[in-house]
Amino acid sequence: MSTAPLPANPDPAPGPHHVAIIMDGNGRWAKARGLPRVAGHRRGADAARRVVRGAGELGIPVLTLFAFSTENWARPADEVNDLMGLLRQYLRNELEELHRNGARLRVIGNRDGLAADIVCDIAEAERLTRANGRIYVNICVNYGARDEILQATRNLARQVAAGETKAEDIDESRFERELLTAGVPDPDLLIRTSGEQRISNFLLWQCAYAELVFVDALWPDFGKQHLEQAIAEFRRRERRYGGVGG
Repeated sequence: MSTAPLPANPDPAPGPHHVAIIMDGNGRWAKARGLPRVAGHRRGADAARRVVRGAGELGIPVLTLFAFSTENWARPADEVNDLMGLLRQYLRNELEELHRNGARLRVIGNRDGLAADIVCDIAEAERLTRANGRIYVNICVNYGARDEILQATRNLARQVAAGETKAEDIDESRFERELLTAGVPDPDLLIRTSGEQRISNFLLWQCAYAELVFVDALWPDFGKQHLEQAIAEFRRRERRYGGVGG
């Protein structure tokens, strides 16, 4: 990936302001070429680099990538180890460029199941980039939306039981503060690659009104041009939020 800095002032855009992507198709990409699945994941990591840069060039303020779900632990152990190794490489090798280009990195998910060195790398990456504001890059690792909602509900139930809050005072805003994405605006565009048309336990609460765009390209082949096409589709749609269009 080029190390040239991002443009200083990208052209303002009418949206989307937050793009979330389910990065799907690494395994199928590798199988079609007679390669091991890890080769697909490595090429998928290259695609992630391209898309982070492309989002910055297009002036997208927030980008969220679904990297590893709570369900992915059920995959073969060697594949899980390969994925964790790629996460280590990303955090260590891409951090300098992300920081130089004004990206703020945040990892969203349950860190209890991650190796101690990965947790330390995450903490260091978030610390180093905390003051950056050109683009917010969120990577979901060991994340599952149902688990997130259950944990938020349990936290609020404990607070009610302890007398710290009242049940009648819990509204959407209060609930959202208990989610792992607290402080992150909801996505207005959700993209899934590889032709699959489901959201796979990803940001279920947050994507209540997101526009969904399904792309046939496998994730390792996804690039800035695909992102631009998805954004063009987003801008063709009329967003009514349950109301009546103009």
